Amino acid sequence: MLTMASSPELRMDELPSDPLLHVLSYLGFRDLVRCSYVSRRLNDLSKHNPLWKSLCCKHWLLSDADRLQSGVSWYCLFRQYYGDLGRYIQYYPVLKRAWQQLKDFLQQRCPRMIASLKDGASEVELNDIEAQIGCRLPDDYRCSYRIHNGQKLVIPGLMGSMSLSNHYRSEVLLDVETAAGGFQQRKGMRRCLPLTFCFHTGLSQYMALEPAEGRRMFESFYPCPDQTAQDPSAIDMFITGSCFLEWFTTYVHNVVTGEYPIIRDQIFRYVHDKGCVATTGDITVSVSTSFLPELSSVHPPHFFFTYRIRIEMSSSASPEVACQLDSRYWKITTSDGNVEEVQGPGVVGEFPVMTPGKVHEYASCTTFSTPSEYMEGHYTFHRLANKEEVFQVAIPRFHMVCPPFREPVTRTQKASSSSYSARFDDHDDDGEYCDGDGDDFGDLRGINMAALEGAWCPRHI
Repeated sequence: MLTMASSPELRMDELPSDPLLHVLSYLGFRDLVRCSYVSRRLNDLSKHNPLWKSLCCKHWLLSDADRLQSGVSWYCLFRQYYGDLGRYIQYYPVLKRAWQQLKDFLQQRCPRMIASLKDGASEVELNDIEAQIGCRLPDDYRCSYRIHNGQKLVIPGLMGSMSLSNHYRSEVLLDVETAAGGFQQRKGMRRCLPLTFCFHTGLSQYMALEPAEGRRMFESFYPCPDQTAQDPSAIDMFITGSCFLEWFTTYVHNVVTGEYPIIRDQIFRYVHDKGCVATTGDITVSVSTSFLPELSSVHPPHFFFTYRIRIEMSSSASPEVACQLDSRYWKITTSDGNVEEVQGPGVVGEFPVMTPGKVHEYASCTTFSTPSEYMEGHYTFHRLANKEEVFQVAIPRFHMVCPPFREPVTRTQKASSSSYSARFDDHDDDGEYCDGDGDDFGDLRGINMAALEGAWCPRHI
């Protein structure tokens, strides 16, 4: 009878290091720390520098230069960062990468904005702010402010601009101390912290620090007073993000990918649908749009949009096809199915001449009583060489949709069932934009806010 020889017992300290290190390389930092308590051998292996280099790169976005500057091992460097920023480890790499991408982009396109960024706040400073306002700041917000504590109160603002003939908006990303000064406790805006501020309009985006008055915890929004209610605390909301992380990283993505154009060294929050382009012969027309919350309201329904149109003639076109724009035609369809047709001479009072390679851009605006609508149409041109040769150039269909909006839980007065719409196709002959009653908005660019802390109330239209 044959008997099998017993297999020798396999001991951990007899295993070669390479396969063990390979296995350990699949572990996260928490499991790697747990392994260090199993045996002396695993304790030694779990501190292997390449393992912690990978984790430092993943969680803290550190480079070889960072480690050399620190003068410590990757393991010690990870411990240092975790001791300081460990509570933010799920947010830090996303927000740090977003900030770095934004700064790299600004350095190339808007370098003066870089100088306005503030150094990060400390844990102690953020804790003091929480004690001051009596509310907990969300960890994604705290994490971002550990990297950069907003920006200085300068123009242009980091969080985007918008300019019409007599209306200008530029939103500054507030530092946490200034934001705490504008923290709201009044009815209708309780427990709301301002994220941005515009000197010219008084407009701010806010973040709800508690689920109250119809708001969801940590969502960001533009406040919009209900003008049909007798109670001034009845405030509707245009929602801009479900949390700080989504709000900030979405904005950065739109900036660095070119979704938002750079105009005169400022970030303009126009949105361009890549399919919103039409080419007729040698002329291409593309459209981008933007919603203006500061000139809009939910009650009564009044939604204000601006659109920017780019007309370009191909550089390869023959000089004989040079032409001049004579008129415009619009077909406007609202979400409730109403259709309106508008036509008129030129565009914003101009009759651009198009030659090979030339680009003509202009901005205009429109208002609706429905939250979404679309426009399409055509321009009529004539050839410079033969005025009798008249032709049309298609304007692609473009949609204008306002952000999601929400009403407060309770309203003291039911909103009026009546609605109205006031529309602007291009602007008046005198170049002034007007509100629904025909009154000029007035020149807002020269307004000087005397005291920042006195300007936190939502802007009334």
